[in-house]
Amino acid sequence: MTDIVLLDGGMGQELIHRAGDRPTPLWSTTVMMEHPGLVRAVHDDYFTAGATVATTNTYCVHHDRLEGTGFEGRFADLHAQALDEATASRRAAHGGRIAGSIGPLVASYRPDRHPPHAEAVAKYAEIARLLGPSVDFLLCETVASLAHARAVLEGALAAGKPVWLSVTVDDEDGSRLRSGEPVAEAAALAKSGGAAAILANCSAPEAMPAALAAMKDAGLPFGAYANGFTRITKEFLQDKPTVDALSAREDLTPEAYARHVMAWVGMGATIVGGCCETGPAHIAALRRALEAAGHRIV
Repeated sequence: MTDIVLLDGGMGQELIHRAGDRPTPLWSTTVMMEHPGLVRAVHDDYFTAGATVATTNTYCVHHDRLEGTGFEGRFADLHAQALDEATASRRAAHGGRIAGSIGPLVASYRPDRHPPHAEAVAKYAEIARLLGPSVDFLLCETVASLAHARAVLEGALAAGKPVWLSVTVDDEDGSRLRSGEPVAEAAALAKSGGAAAILANCSAPEAMPAALAAMKDAGLPFGAYANGFTRITKEFLQDKPTVDALSAREDLTPEAYARHVMAWVGMGATIVGGCCETGPAHIAALRRALEAAGHRIV
């Protein structure tokens, strides 16, 4: 029997599906104001499904993403609101941990647009200090390059909480980051830089075995949580994209996704969950598969 951390699933896509609104570049953030309580409901459903971690709805709450939206002055308030939603859900679930999500600056999947190191570190540290007092660990997500990894890790460690570094990999060659750099180098950087775990996220499930193989010798707990997109399209890799440019896979049922994840567990992964286009049903299927295999969810 192995102890497995079961993360939650996607938040942004789940909010759009439930709200029924047309996606915008700030979709998951505006939902907190336009549909009060919806984020809390998603957290609740993930805990009910079996997740042991609630990931805060803070992935997109960056100064650069708030510019020109009318919410420029709500930076701290939005982080506080997301923390309140996750905290209330954990309290109702009588347990679990809270992961403070820190998404990429400027844009996801765009290592070419990541800010210079000193600027990025300061911006990531600002978020880490806001989240740190209320979370169990910080989850730096969708890290697309080594430069991004260095900056977000340095900034996040300013909060004095454990930091889990999660990279996004090429959908066709999971041994490489979206920048083209080796995942093995990111894993080594995570280890030397003080990360408490190394993960891969927001990439195709078929790419994850290669990513896990590249990170398993780093000497850190490792794992993955994949997305359910057909692929990251060129149309998505532009300024302030929305999920209209992406399509969900029809073949990735909860049971099919669980089969992918169980293969990762067979490789030694001890942290698993879901990313965009996975929902509570996927997490429930994972819980059932893990329990049936004799693993303990922690």
